[in-house]
Amino acid sequence: MTWKPALAWTSSHPREGRRHFRLVLQGGRGSGRWVELVSVLTPEVRLRQSFQELQDRTQWQSGWQTIPPDEPENA
Repeated sequence: MTWKPALAWTSSHPREGRRHFRLVLQGGRGSGRWVELVSVLTPEVRLRQSFQELQDRTQWQSGWQTIPPDEPENA
């Protein structure tokens, strides 16, 4: 069975000042699956998240979601 997480992600709150990320690496098996994400605007910002955390809709949404004007990208 192939494991193919989405390539674009939006965080529900800023992470290291950024909310839009793209998938660059993935690995692990079963409950140990992880992804590495890089900020779209600041490629130096990289995050490694468990795939389980990435599936938490209160933390992450797949795709690049619009951020309301009162919530700046780098706030």
